[in-house]
Amino acid sequence: MKIFKYPDKNLWPEILKRPSKDFSELESIVQEVFEQIKNEGDKALLNFTKKFDGVNLQEIEVSKEEIENAERLVSEQLKAAIQLAKNNIRKFHSSQAIKEEEIETIEGVRCWRKAVPIDKVGLYIPGGTAPLFSTVLMLGIPAKIAGCKEIILCTPPNVNGEIHPAILYTASLIGINKIYKLGGTQAIGAMHLGTECVPKVYKIFGPGNQYVTAAKQVANKFGTAIDMPAGPSEVLIVADQTANPAYVAADLLSQAEHGADSQVLLITYHEKLIEEVEKELSKQLEVLPRRDIANEALENSRTILVKDQEEALEIINEYAPEHLIVSNEDENFFVEHVKNAGSVFLGNYTPESAGDYASGTNHTLPTNGFAKAYSGVSLDSFLKKITFQRISEQGISKLGPAIEVMAEAEELMAHKNAVSIRLKDLNF
Repeated sequence: MKIFKYPDKNLWPEILKRPSKDFSELESIVQEVFEQIKNEGDKALLNFTKKFDGVNLQEIEVSKEEIENAERLVSEQLKAAIQLAKNNIRKFHSSQAIKEEEIETIEGVRCWRKAVPIDKVGLYIPGGTAPLFSTVLMLGIPAKIAGCKEIILCTPPNVNGEIHPAILYTASLIGINKIYKLGGTQAIGAMHLGTECVPKVYKIFGPGNQYVTAAKQVANKFGTAIDMPAGPSEVLIVADQTANPAYVAADLLSQAEHGADSQVLLITYHEKLIEEVEKELSKQLEVLPRRDIANEALENSRTILVKDQEEALEIINEYAPEHLIVSNEDENFFVEHVKNAGSVFLGNYTPESAGDYASGTNHTLPTNGFAKAYSGVSLDSFLKKITFQRISEQGISKLGPAIEVMAEAEELMAHKNAVSIRLKDLNF
């Protein structure tokens, strides 16, 4: 990790820059893939899977037999862990269902909202260097709670044309059985456009690499909603003298191992901690199976020494991290003042891994600074809110004159007449 000590504020944008490809270049590639899928359907999907994943598929959809067989391949220990996580995630997301009240805004005018599930949703589950079956829980459970009518899942196959059994088991456990062996750009294109085999959906969910992120944004541009721009993973840790250096290093590595394009940051106002964390990073990297990936990510990562917690807070809100870990004596300061973060983890015994798997909160979060404007996935992500209103004769008599005045001021006389014609019939 590159170390910056008391950097001038004008250097922050360069220091906090995330590793990224030229989006215009990615968009061009995505559009070419989408165009072929539009023209050739399943044939294009099979060709792209051979080209990008190195596997010759006979069938795109996962069979019932494959799903049933997966259950036998998952250990009882892992099944129990997945069940525990499922229960916590369901409990947390179920609590987000809110019954809205009907309001009388003025006598005779009643307004309310109704939550309606999005009928058709597509879930993208990364499965390349790591089979993220936990993401099946994070996306599938709120989709089920919301009552989405059709839920499909796309995830890349391995070189043998198979899906990791834990992904299939988890999907089946929560009631998802439309699963497709598709990864990357072609998976997003299939859900966006629809093919002979893959249904077109109304909204696409799920994290992924920069190609997946670019594909989702192109799909969004042409009419398919997306959860958020969720790209390479990132974590920012703010730590003081009360932090455990070994824990800090472990948390940094837990995100660095996601991918070479991940980024991790440590901000502290205790210089001694930097050296202690560096030692722990070297020590823990030695035994990490994915150390080559983590090492590459650490090259894009930063340690920043600042003068105090106020300056640390300013950097946090500027960077807007996907994950924020607060290992700090005065954690309430950050709880009260952090404005831009996807998910926050407080204290020495709250690793980011807890949110990734089993505490109950969602791990599909905004990255690349989008936490300034986006929230993570929640129950609301799978719902639409429709407004309703009912106006009585008394209501239109009270509201109508104001509408007439406003419509006339905007020179929209048909709008005015829609009210005037009613008032006339009511003799107002």
